[in-house]
Amino acid sequence: MFSAAILGASGYVGAELLRLLDGHPSLRARRLFGDSQAGQPLCDVHPHLAAAQPGAIVEKFDPEAIEGIDLVFATLPHGHSQRLAPQILDRGLAFVDLGADFRLDSAEDYATWYHEPHQAPELLSSFVYGIPELNRDRIANSKAVAAAGCYPTAAILALNPLLDLVEPCSIVVDAASGVSGAGKGLKNETHFNSVDENFTAYGLLTHRHTAEMEMALGGGILFTPHLVPMNRGILATCYARAKGPCDPLAILRDAYAAEPFVHVSERPPSTKWALGSNVVHLTARYDERTGRILAIAALDNLVKGAAGQMIQCANLMLGLDEAAGLPRAGLWP
Repeated sequence: MFSAAILGASGYVGAELLRLLDGHPSLRARRLFGDSQAGQPLCDVHPHLAAAQPGAIVEKFDPEAIEGIDLVFATLPHGHSQRLAPQILDRGLAFVDLGADFRLDSAEDYATWYHEPHQAPELLSSFVYGIPELNRDRIANSKAVAAAGCYPTAAILALNPLLDLVEPCSIVVDAASGVSGAGKGLKNETHFNSVDENFTAYGLLTHRHTAEMEMALGGGILFTPHLVPMNRGILATCYARAKGPCDPLAILRDAYAAEPFVHVSERPPSTKWALGSNVVHLTARYDERTGRILAIAALDNLVKGAAGQMIQCANLMLGLDEAAGLPRAGLWP
């Protein structure tokens, strides 16, 4: 049995890691860190986990406390992992980071999109970008993985197999996310009265996840995220000019035929299909009238867009079955 520590255990993704790890046959969460709620019983922080983790306490992070741990998950805001990564990697521990600190290829790109200098540029090359469907072998042979963002996961999986079919710099991604994607911290924009019966675009032209999409798919992507009044889910609708008539649905089916967590269908996907599961649902069309390709992805932003993908990466890093502990069935209704 492998043991894991979670940095950011008091947040939504930390809670989802704990929920999924409770059913994992070979990996257990042994140390739970969350500075803002340190000292509190987990059952008070996440009541829905009370029976799964009886007696667990959220701790303030101490590097000495991860001695004897096999793998560290970090679900912290950007900027934090740059300080902590050396303390984790120097101990030889496997590290799966959901923060944005090590996702991009260069310190210059990080500074451009996050408007601050990178504090550990020497470590950037140590991290593998964490989408298993793209980088499975590299993840399996790495000690450090930067799990992809939720929006990029949806867009990249929808579009990556289709890149040979589309004109460069023609990709447009319109995506809508549930409110949990904004994190647990209280903000005016995510108050009930702000979100309920409302649908809004944000981060126009400058959303940071654009950088991940362009790193994987090429430059010139126009990405517009939207906030939708639901708890979970992302629906990404992607467009690009086609080089000529094509069958993008057939391309997606061929590309993902052997993938356990990608389902390709002719039916337009719904976010609720993916609810609680680690599956991304895809479809695609070629529009003869406009000469454009349409590709759509639906996923649960807290599972395949976050905690589930982190565990998928961890399974590969630890030599376990990639699908261990990860649900492929969604919740319905």
